[in-house]
Parts: sequence; C-alpha cells; structure tokens
Amino acid sequence: MRLIPALGMAIGVLVVSAQVQGQGIDVGDLSRLTPGRTEMQNGLWIEVPLERKFNAGKRVVIADIKGPAVISMIHFAVPESYMWQKPRRLDRELLITMYWDGEEQPSVDCPMVDFFCDPAGVRDRVDTALVNKRQGWNAYFPMPFRRSAKIELVYDGPTAPGHELWRIMPCYSYVMYRTVDRLPEDVGYFHAHWRQDGLLLGKVDYVALEAKGKGKFVGWNVTCRRPGRAGYPVDQNEKFYIDGEQTPSIEFMGMEDSFGFSYGFPPTENLFPLTGYFPFLKGGAAAYRWFINDAIRFEKSLKVTIGFGEKEDPMFRREFSKPGTELQFSSVCYWYQTEPHAPLPPMPPAAERAPAPEEPMWPYKESLPTAEDLRKKGVKLHMLCGRPGKQVIFAEPGFEAAIKGGHAWDGWAPPVYHCHATMEALNETFRIELTVPKGAAGKLRLYVIDPDNFRGGRRQEITIAGKSLGVIEKFQEGRWLEQAVGAEETAEGKVVIEAKNLVDGGNAVISIVEWVQP
Repeated sequence: MRLIPALGMAIGVLVVSAQVQGQGIDVGDLSRLTPGRTEMQNGLWIEVPLERKFNAGKRVVIADIKGPAVISMIHFAVPESYMWQKPRRLDRELLITMYWDGEEQPSVDCPMVDFFCDPAGVRDRVDTALVNKRQGWNAYFPMPFRRSAKIELVYDGPTAPGHELWRIMPCYSYVMYRTVDRLPEDVGYFHAHWRQDGLLLGKVDYVALEAKGKGKFVGWNVTCRRPGRAGYPVDQNEKFYIDGEQTPSIEFMGMEDSFGFSYGFPPTENLFPLTGYFPFLKGGAAAYRWFINDAIRFEKSLKVTIGFGEKEDPMFRREFSKPGTELQFSSVCYWYQTEPHAPLPPMPPAAERAPAPEEPMWPYKESLPTAEDLRKKGVKLHMLCGRPGKQVIFAEPGFEAAIKGGHAWDGWAPPVYHCHATMEALNETFRIELTVPKGAAGKLRLYVIDPDNFRGGRRQEITIAGKSLGVIEKFQEGRWLEQAVGAEETAEGKVVIEAKNLVDGGNAVISIVEWVQP
C-alpha cells in the first residue's frame, strides 16, 4: 500500500494485495488499463425485483455475485421516512450478513449501523478511511471471494413486511465489485462481528473476538458506558492474544491511548481517518481504530479482550468488582482470514441488542427512601448530592437546596455511588445553600464517604451556618455528621453548608444532606 501525501488519507485504504491484477487501492494504478470488469448489483429500491425489497419479506438478499471477484464498495441510502417526516432512527433491529463461497455460517454478522461505526444508529455523521455516514452509509473494505458472495439484510423488529417496512429500512443499495481471473492463495476473506456485554470488569475481561484460523486483524469500533451515569473508566487495557498465548504480546495500556488519545478522551468528538472518538449516549464513549499499516497477524488464533492490566492499581479491580459498577461494552471487530472460520457466536434478538436503559443502578433498580419513611423519621429535606437527574428527592413545603461550585460525581459502587465534590486543588470549596422556614430549628445530617481513598485519603473541613465541624478524615467506610441548627441561625430562612478540601490535588465531598426536625 502507498499513501500519497498530496491526496491525503482519503485514498489510503486497505489493500487486498499488490498482485491482485490492480485490485489494490493505489493511486499509482489509476492509469493502468487493468483486466477485469467493474460491475454492480442494486437492491431495495422500487425498480428492483420484489424479492430484493422489504415489501416481500424481512430477509433480503441485496447482492448475489459469482466469483472470482473483489467487492470494492457497499452503499445504503437512508430510509425514505428520513426525508419526509421526523426520522425514526435505524437501530440494531437490522442486521447485515455476508457469506463467501457458499458457506452456511456467515463471515459477517453485525447490526448494520454498528458495522458502519455508527453504534446503535445514534450518529448523523461518521468520517473514517474505510466507512462513513452522512445521509447514507458507505463501506470501502476490499472483500475478495473465489466462488460466490451473498450479502443480506435481516430485519427482526416488529414491523411486518410491506410498504411501511420498506419506508423505514434503507431504501436503496448497491454493491460495486471487479471481476478477476483468480485470487492469490494468500488473500484472506473479510470478516466482521458485533458483540455486546454488561459485566463487572474487575472480575472478568470483555471479550471482543475469538477467531480461529490464519488471518489478520484490521480494525474495530468500541463503546463503553455506565448506563444512567456520566463517566466511565479508561484505565483498562486492550489485549491481543496471538496463537493461543497466555500473556498478550500486544497490550495497549489505557483505552483512550489505544485509539490515539491520552489522559481520557477529549471533551469533544474527533473523527480522523484511522482513529476517532465521539460521545455515546449519556456519558459514554465510542471510538474506532483501523490497523492498516500495523494489521495484527495470527497463524492459528486471535483473542481480543478489554480489561485491567496485571500491574494496574488494585483499586480498579476492587471497585469494579462490586455489584452496581457494571460496564456495558459493545464492539465490531474487522479481520481477514482463511476459510473455514469458527462459527460466530449467535446473534442475540433485537431487544437484547439495544443499549441498556439509562438507569443509574443498572442492571439493578435503585432503592430510594419513600416520602412516608422519611416523614416517620422527621426528615423535612433529603438530598442525594451528585445523583444523576433529581438530587432533592424529598422536600416539605418551605424547604429547598441548591449547590454552588464544584461538580457532581456518580462513579462509585453502590449503595452510595454519588457525591458533590470540590475541584481538585488545595483549599477549593463548594457551598450547599438550604432554604428553610424562617426561625426553624432542627438538625442537619451530612453523609460523607471516601470509598476510593482518593489521594491517599480525603481530608476536608465542613462548616454549617459558619460553625466548623473540624477536620474530617478517615471516612473510607462512610460517616454521618450531625449539627444542631437553632432558630437564630435560620432567622433569614437560609443555612449554608461549605466543604473545603485540605489535600493538595484532592477534593472534598458530601453525598447526602438531611434536615431533620421534630
């Protein structure tokens, strides 16, 4: 393969072989009058036979080609419904499958949108060297085959075959290919497979691929999220076990680094030809990488996983082994290999392919105190600081709370997985301003916890209505703090709580605020 700087990376795509009669994508070959014919097959549109449209069924063959040949481009148009009404996004209900040389088990089996680096179909635009999307999906992988190629779309959602299904599916497709006299023995077949799993990463690695045979890994796209919460760890490693090895010979240390970034993913999306990142759903990450100049070869097998490294801080395995810290990963791996290949894992039904719901305690349900329970205890206000969504979950008339400064955090293990925190600097503060009935007397209860032993253990000072509770430290297991508040301190109907960080590079935290009144 050659990259021509003057034309940029757009032409720098994967080459099947420099010897496949000019089939390699190389601008130097543009002037050559190479043998073979460029041909195409259309699908899905109103002008094609009924069996190639979703009007007749939920499984549609969009290309059925005799070889030898090399597919050079696959295109899908957006559904007609995108153009004339508020779009119903295409999601993981639609699969793309590919079969080479009459095989019974597919070599490609993915939700169509994820195949194009568009996880769950949430993107309007994708720009990479090998796939893109903008009012249409396009793929440029060279896909050689010797006897035959069959490409299908399979819909397993609730809509029945007919005009309505046609309207919400891609409305047109074409597959471009070039015939050849023969393919060299060392040319592999294209494969791609999607997986998704929710797991405790401290206990088990996420497995993205287990391939058997001879081939090379050429890329993947990955999502990572904590459903219902903002943020996710990036300290896990990407591990490639080649030919049965017990210790990975290729291991990227840090998820963001493996996709070309560092110190976490950037705050905004970045779509480069070979690597890229964009935010995914609420607080998650999606990234892709093409291994074009550094494809990972294997002779017998390849296993690809994501998990914490053996020498990583033990805190990560400990914290992400606790129920309620489950992460959900999804991925599409792309590789070439000889046939036959090991059967791909069964594709789960459409409902199980959807991203997990945005629930903070997923896959469990968050247990919150009821208003009745709180009233029985004399609670007038109950605030869960840093909780996603609603923080003040109970307040009697006349009671309110607002936080000024700092930031929310919801990345700990349950049951108290949230807090409000100062910025990470010495003497940084934040304030919680309570509104209470004028002249009210009661007791303020604050819950603080330091489960990650941040910076060797948090040290902080908390004041309530100007009165210091002293230095608070060694509260890794959690601690309730209480302070009586008299009528004279609420004469103006306001009570201020202030948290101050006392550790260089650390932060001060508060997780729960309660006002209790007889």
